[in-house]
Amino acid sequence: MSDSFDVIVVGSGPGGYVCAIRAAQLGLKVACVEKRGTLGGTCLNIGCIPSKALLQSSEEFEKAKHALKDHGVLIDGLELDLARMQARKSEVVAANTKGVEFLFRKNKVAWLKGTGRITAPGTVDVDGKAYAAKSIVIATGSESVPLPGVVVDEKQIVTSTGALELDKVPGHLVVIGGGVIGLELGSVWRRLGADVTVVEFLDRIVPGMDNEIAGAFQRILQKQGLRFRLGMKVTSASVAENGVRLVVEPAAGGAEETISADIVLVSIGRRPYTSGLGLEDVGVALDDRGRVKVDAHYETNVPGIYAIGDVIAGPMLAHKGEDEGVAVAEILAGQTGHVNYNAIPGVVYTWPEVASVGQTEEELKAGGIAYTVGKFPFSANGRARAMGDIDGFVKILADKTTDRLLGAHVIGPDAGTLIAELTTAIEFGASAEDVARICHAHPTLSEAVKEAALAVEGRALHI
Repeated sequence: MSDSFDVIVVGSGPGGYVCAIRAAQLGLKVACVEKRGTLGGTCLNIGCIPSKALLQSSEEFEKAKHALKDHGVLIDGLELDLARMQARKSEVVAANTKGVEFLFRKNKVAWLKGTGRITAPGTVDVDGKAYAAKSIVIATGSESVPLPGVVVDEKQIVTSTGALELDKVPGHLVVIGGGVIGLELGSVWRRLGADVTVVEFLDRIVPGMDNEIAGAFQRILQKQGLRFRLGMKVTSASVAENGVRLVVEPAAGGAEETISADIVLVSIGRRPYTSGLGLEDVGVALDDRGRVKVDAHYETNVPGIYAIGDVIAGPMLAHKGEDEGVAVAEILAGQTGHVNYNAIPGVVYTWPEVASVGQTEEELKAGGIAYTVGKFPFSANGRARAMGDIDGFVKILADKTTDRLLGAHVIGPDAGTLIAELTTAIEFGASAEDVARICHAHPTLSEAVKEAALAVEGRALHI
């Protein structure tokens, strides 16, 4: 292996490995540094992929236990084999990580195995060996934010990493944080039999999401059995053999109370992972939240050093990092890379799913933008009724003057897939009428998207 490359990417998560592959496709000599024994970063190893595997498996169990009888499918002696469920999750993870390794071989991307540290512009040290690069791309992702007074042991007090590895269903799971990760993992263990309580500092769940969607989401989760303690903060946690004792109090101040749990999941957010990279030594600037500062071309204040994904500003989403990775690779190859941050969808993979793209009503109001709303419920969609999944609705926000699509929000079955059409519409500057005039197959869930677009002009057909 040569010690010199056109590009060295530090980190092999979705942003990093996609950046490396795209740069190699464009004819650059590329290496990717990864200290983990498998490629794929947090997402493939201990994040997106294993959590979705458990979400899917737990959904199947939930259907078998509660929903299939409505379809005339009766199951006697239903049991949970958690060990097999966990084993399947590991198989899914292995298939994905080995897939990235195959793509590296196919595209001739060198995997530099070990811990990377930038020792100077153009130089990366990997476990004591120096490698030269014309350009360095930082793609080291993020880590769970710790909570003062709560010590994680990944056994009784866990982050998402430990919550994915439990070997038995907890009697009572307390989730600290009402964000995406906590609600997804809380849903997994609730379906498998745990009592789940979500403790959230704010007076609402999923901050940043459209308020109407968030309210509907909470009501649906409550109907499924999740309990919420909103406007509460956790001040301490003590571990004993028989569980965890949490001390909580109102966020606005007030009397303390205790909550007993078998397992506590700390899920209050994520922060950029830059520890040990040597950024301070080479002078790479960080912002007040510890994120790497970059310009419009993802270059730091140090020429030749770039950054993408969770370590820079913006939503901490795998697909955002992937798009940035492609953009950087194309810039380094002399092309014009670009990411439209107004057209990056976000998805919560509970059931029903929740998906959003563009602006929320609250953002439009704050910006003084006049808009029109179109909504359509899945209870009026034929395919949703046939599936037995009628919770939720599609909500479209369009400019009141031009009808241009400004935002779209879906809570309902397969929302993560349905949002793609609306993301495309925003990317290409489409109007709500453009979406409404597209012929959608019948009977499909996507007809709810068409009807919501029609509803922007008050002419929905099926409600």
